[in-house]
Amino acid sequence: MVNEQLIWAIFFLPLISFGLIALIIRPFFNQASVIAGPIAVLFIGASFVISILTFIERNINGTLTLVGDPINWLTIGAFKLEVGILLDPLTTTMLVVVTGVSLMVQIYSTFYMKDPGSHHGTENQGSDSEPAELGQPVYARYFAYMSLFTASMLGLVMASNVVQLFVFWELVGLCSYLLIGFWFHRPAAAAAAKKAFIVTRVGDFGFLLALMYLFSKTYQENINYLNIQTINENLPTLVSSGTLGAGALTLIAIGFFVGAIGKSGQFPLHTWLPDAMEGPTPVSALIHAATMVTAGVFLVGRFFPLFQASQEAMMVVALVGGITALFAATMGLVSNDIKRVLAYSTVSQLGYMMLALGIGAYGVAIFHLFTHAFFKALLFLGSGSVNHATGTFDMRFMGGLRKKMPITYITFLIGSLSLAGIFPLAGFWSKDEILLNAFRSGSEGGEIVSMTVFVLAIIAVFMTAFYMFRALFMTFEGEFRGGSEKDPEANPHGPVHLGESPFLMVLPMLILAIPAVIIGFIANPPGELLGIKAHWMVHTLDHSLPDSMHHLLKGESFSVPLAAVSSLVALSGIALAIAMYKPKPLISPESIGKTLRPVHTLLYRKYYFDELYEGIFVRQIYYRGLALASDWTDKNIVDRAVNIVGWTGANFGGLIRQFQNGQMQMYATVTSIGIIVIAAIFIFGD
Repeated sequence: MVNEQLIWAIFFLPLISFGLIALIIRPFFNQASVIAGPIAVLFIGASFVISILTFIERNINGTLTLVGDPINWLTIGAFKLEVGILLDPLTTTMLVVVTGVSLMVQIYSTFYMKDPGSHHGTENQGSDSEPAELGQPVYARYFAYMSLFTASMLGLVMASNVVQLFVFWELVGLCSYLLIGFWFHRPAAAAAAKKAFIVTRVGDFGFLLALMYLFSKTYQENINYLNIQTINENLPTLVSSGTLGAGALTLIAIGFFVGAIGKSGQFPLHTWLPDAMEGPTPVSALIHAATMVTAGVFLVGRFFPLFQASQEAMMVVALVGGITALFAATMGLVSNDIKRVLAYSTVSQLGYMMLALGIGAYGVAIFHLFTHAFFKALLFLGSGSVNHATGTFDMRFMGGLRKKMPITYITFLIGSLSLAGIFPLAGFWSKDEILLNAFRSGSEGGEIVSMTVFVLAIIAVFMTAFYMFRALFMTFEGEFRGGSEKDPEANPHGPVHLGESPFLMVLPMLILAIPAVIIGFIANPPGELLGIKAHWMVHTLDHSLPDSMHHLLKGESFSVPLAAVSSLVALSGIALAIAMYKPKPLISPESIGKTLRPVHTLLYRKYYFDELYEGIFVRQIYYRGLALASDWTDKNIVDRAVNIVGWTGANFGGLIRQFQNGQMQMYATVTSIGIIVIAAIFIFGD
């Protein structure tokens, strides 16, 4: 039986792991830092077991509904800040995702991070090596950060009030900064960490404005609008009753969504996510599958009743999600770095989740987040496995690894098929639900936004299948293009060790491959089978929302015709990848690239968003504007202030100089006058 103490332990166990590694093992037991990995695995593993039990009791058995009263953390007058746990199906689902993926990543990392000298590099790096002297202190620092990262995300999903959520939201951002810039001595990694931190802060400003409005309303009405359940249950009611303007509610929802755009790398704040690949590969797996970027989708899901009450906010969420799904997929078509391909894929899939939320398919969106976590973590760990063998992430220097790394190949193939939405793998069930809800909402309800995002999503299905199998063929098929094991000096990225990765790296991939195949059908079967209720997970998630919303939710049943169409579209993308990238291709990628060179350049340069943001906004507008403002301030404020001080000193000194002229009779006269004045005050004062 899961009790309140055990549920709190889900959060505190990774936090204890961080404390042990950071405060005891790393500073006092440097030579024993190798135990940092097993400690992280042990504590996060225990957290995962409790999360599974909590998920079963809350979502399947329905026996766990209440966790106890919140703790009064701070009292200022009538204002109270309470800390507690909001345990609903969304929370329990996220707990399984975060702890499950984190556990697999920690196991994988225990070997991957033992040798920091060969596991780095992007397509923009000339060298993938790290200084050998980093050694075990780095190993301990890594697991300390990862434990804190996991604890922060768990604190975020368990939070019962928006201030508590915001604290962990910022902690997640801090941990991502520390881990993206983990190899801080590399300029590219340090720059990527700063970029992620700054861009996400832009989004967090919107979140903070919404929080401040809720804080002010709490003071005005003496109702705790910082409590998440109070927000979701009361604010939409206030709008319907006319107490709160619909515009105010929309602005609150948009504020939350701007925060989500930053964290989840949605258009136009997507630019930090591809550069985040500068961090260690297991970090990328955790960020993209279970923590940082999923936090934005979780935020919109957490306040879904608030969004549902604003048609304008829902439209914005749907359009941004649909645009991002297609926009990111186009950039994945031409990238040569395997991790960046996966990064663009994550941005695109998060776009699917956002558009599902925007059209009202709440349970379906969280269902796709759930399935995506497993196959995306699998794919990132697979990219780390091929990097372990080849010393690079550049697919132009790979090839022929299918025979050398059969387990990595099979698991990467499973992940790619699931991401492409091929029956019967996990991604098929969740992505098809999104497409179905968008299509039905657009065709039957006549909603232009829903039909628009459906068209964008179906095009992205084709692109997703194409770029994933392009990556698969460039990496595993043909002949190895990265040099020779016998002649390390000739290799552009250092020595290669072509062969399957060690057991501790292969094991998590094999484990993750299982849910990547079956979890979609088990979690949301189209019909009742072997005691499993049809669509039980989506229905459980949907019915955790207020009863007044159930008639508004969209959770359409499985559609065979639409599933056939989406599968055909995905297979077409795979067929084109085969025609272009299998050995002896029917279509030359080089000739296509030359024919469409302007388009290829546009996609390869990521639509010049980096140049726009960094070259125009930062260097030209910010720095030049700052320089002009500084120059104006210097001339008109600082210089004038100095001149006024000088003028005052010179002129006031001349005035005082009249009283200090050296004439004794003048001093005697002034003294006499003073005595007369004082005497007059004493005589006439009474």
